[in-house]
Amino acid sequence: MQNKYPLWKNVMLIIIAVIGLIYAIPNLYSEDPAVQISSQSPVDMGQLSQHVETILHDAKIRYNSITTSGDHLEIRFASTDTQLLARDTIKNALGEQYTVALNLAPTTPQWMSRIGAEPMKQGLDLRGGVHFLLEVDVDSVISRRYEGLMKSIGQDLREEGIRYTGIRYIADKGIDIRFRTPEAMDAGIAEIKDKFPDLLISQSPVTNTILAVLSPTELNTIRQNTIEQTMSILRNRVNELGVGEAVVQQQGATRVGVDLPGIQDAARAKQILGGTATLQFYLVDQDNDAQVAKQTGVIPVNSKLYMMDGQPILLKRQIVLSGDSITSAVSSFDQQTGTPAVQVQLGGGGESLFTKITRENIGKRMAIVFVESKTDTYNIDGVEKRMTKREERVISAPVIQSALGNNFQITGLSDSKEASNLALLLRAGALPAVIYPVEERTVGPSLGKENIRRGLVSLEVGMGLIIVLMLVYYRFFGLVANIALFLNLILLSALMSLIGNTLTLPGIAAFVLTVGMAVDANVLIYERIREELRNGVSPQAAIYAGYDRAFATIVDANVTTLIVGIILFAIGSGPIRGFAVILSLGLLTSMLTSIIYTRAIVNWYYGGRSVKKLSIGI
Repeated sequence: MQNKYPLWKNVMLIIIAVIGLIYAIPNLYSEDPAVQISSQSPVDMGQLSQHVETILHDAKIRYNSITTSGDHLEIRFASTDTQLLARDTIKNALGEQYTVALNLAPTTPQWMSRIGAEPMKQGLDLRGGVHFLLEVDVDSVISRRYEGLMKSIGQDLREEGIRYTGIRYIADKGIDIRFRTPEAMDAGIAEIKDKFPDLLISQSPVTNTILAVLSPTELNTIRQNTIEQTMSILRNRVNELGVGEAVVQQQGATRVGVDLPGIQDAARAKQILGGTATLQFYLVDQDNDAQVAKQTGVIPVNSKLYMMDGQPILLKRQIVLSGDSITSAVSSFDQQTGTPAVQVQLGGGGESLFTKITRENIGKRMAIVFVESKTDTYNIDGVEKRMTKREERVISAPVIQSALGNNFQITGLSDSKEASNLALLLRAGALPAVIYPVEERTVGPSLGKENIRRGLVSLEVGMGLIIVLMLVYYRFFGLVANIALFLNLILLSALMSLIGNTLTLPGIAAFVLTVGMAVDANVLIYERIREELRNGVSPQAAIYAGYDRAFATIVDANVTTLIVGIILFAIGSGPIRGFAVILSLGLLTSMLTSIIYTRAIVNWYYGGRSVKKLSIGI
């Protein structure tokens, strides 16, 4: 019994270890406080770099380096105090056309970065920042879908000459349609099935009534699309906030988790993430008297009554342009009056109609309405209830001087902060549904550093005790197990860096747990070898039998734990998922190192020669 691995297997194990070491090393490098600058439109990065250098030089702010990477500029500093000062200085000098973000830039060598060897991302509990758990009001989207279908069905039935006496949407049930005759009901069912295949129809022949409901497949599609669209828009808003390494992910069926590392202004982050502000453009109804409408309460059918600067104003109901058509918005100041303004660029559709209507109404007034939905939570008899209020405010009603094209300016805003927030929300897009904050948690950077220190101490203490115990109890074989233990941490760190998983405090706990489980496999193998030696088996045969017969037990124990890890990942969220990922990957790497690598080392030391005694601490 020679116990030797073939050459190809030894070479493969060495290659895996070297690759793992390369991808784990970046985690040893520190991070520099940095400011990242990106533009809302294409810009010459060389000129921008020179401009930023001049800004910092004039402000006497020292920096380590300025580099360009793709479409953004990165400036590194020696301290966070200098970083914060530079961020404010650069942001004030460049204006709203640029996004100026705080970041932590790794000091990893460029050749490592080129091959994707980057350090692990740190979660909020390690870096500090703000966590939001947001509930998406998916039911309101489904209700709007039903209301749209109700109008479409009614129009389609009228066009086809199918007579019905009533159509209405019943909340949480579906669209209820009542027909005059059984024949009309049959024709209506056939028409709806043909034109609206996503609806399931049940009928009541006695009352000539049908109930149309969306199929479960379509409902699931609406829910998932709403969540995905919400996450996409939230990511855009996070980018506008200027947050590096932010995490936006679905948690459960109707919830979205947002982690903003490094953010300290939780109130502004909450305002921007949950804001549903947009703009709508209407023609002013100049054919009717707004004062009379307000005094009498009689409002023309095709008009709506608003207040602007304390005075009533009538607007026509037809929307000339909505915020969906806006592709770019930058806050600025009006050159003539010096008041806050927003420079708007169209391109999302509807601009041709906008140009046509403004051309046909030169000399008339057009109102710009600021629309915002606000949600308040009330406690009524111990039960939390949410109430959403839609606020519409006319911010300006200028006279159309000429046909408006794809670029124009909005004035009438109260202050520069409102202009900045409006421009940000218009750029990022409107949310498909109202979102409610369910949970908000802030972690300070000092607490994050303390969490890292405690996590590392627990890992070091755990490893130290295991290393000493294994050396004392198993001698040379204990040394082999300790080598495998270090290799296990290297491979696990490399995998974490490769997949870009975020490391949290529970993740560090999973690291510590992995250390114990990795040694547990070696204990099973070594005790089996000891048992074989006590039974009088030769050392070579004992090594072979120990690894061979303990293998099934080790795999069985690890597979059951792996199943638990997969379940945790499937039903968990946030830090629980992070724990499950590290636990599952740790099981795989520990099996590789504790079985394959330890046997390779033992084979190298004992294999291919006559052995009288094993250094295994009997």
